[in-house]
Amino acid sequence: MDKETILVVDDNKEIVYSISELLKYEGYNVVKAYDGMEALEAMETKQIDLILLDVMMPRMNGLSALMKLREKSRIPVIILSAKTEESDKVSGLVLGADDYIEKPYNPTELIARIKAHLRRYHVWGGEAPKEEKDKIVNGGLVLDKKQRVIIVEGEEVKLTATEYKMLEFFMEHLGQVFSAEQIYENVWQEDAGYSVENTVMVHIRHIREKIEIDSKKPRYVKVVWGIGYKMEKFKK
Repeated sequence: MDKETILVVDDNKEIVYSISELLKYEGYNVVKAYDGMEALEAMETKQIDLILLDVMMPRMNGLSALMKLREKSRIPVIILSAKTEESDKVSGLVLGADDYIEKPYNPTELIARIKAHLRRYHVWGGEAPKEEKDKIVNGGLVLDKKQRVIIVEGEEVKLTATEYKMLEFFMEHLGQVFSAEQIYENVWQEDAGYSVENTVMVHIRHIREKIEIDSKKPRYVKVVWGIGYKMEKFKK
């Protein structure tokens, strides 16, 4: 099998060098670019499997390059952004990025995210996931209602019957906030008593351990303090 090729785009040459060395060590081919225009030129001439894209760059920034790229390609794009650039992260996801990683990045997490997005991309045959009535897609999660399975970043994850019902409930109501009592009544199909908070919390913890890269910093199932829980909605 040919090695996968990753395009690293950042105007900071030291960052490009360090990421490139890490990727080479992990067995990937690397193409380097130092602004958005160079990135688009590389896409025209080389077979790229995934892009790591900085936001703030000269000539053409990362978001402008992402807009141009999404006119013709659905390959995975991971935004690299500083913690102070919160709006850039949101804009990147809205414009079609698949993920973002904060600088300074954790090498182990970076490689895990890259592998996950490449798996997911290849599972879908090199195309972006298409919405089907029996499937709910949210970020790297695919809930197959027909087969009653959850696929996380291209790999099936085993859930208990109750965990599946809870995750299905969340994914059918993306972005909506529910109290522990509402979750309990919808998942368990019985009236909530006084002690359901802990029951719901335990199940949510188990779900996070199975679907999150870092269960202590969840991207999907979020606490809304003083109200309850929700499933974060990711742009398609």
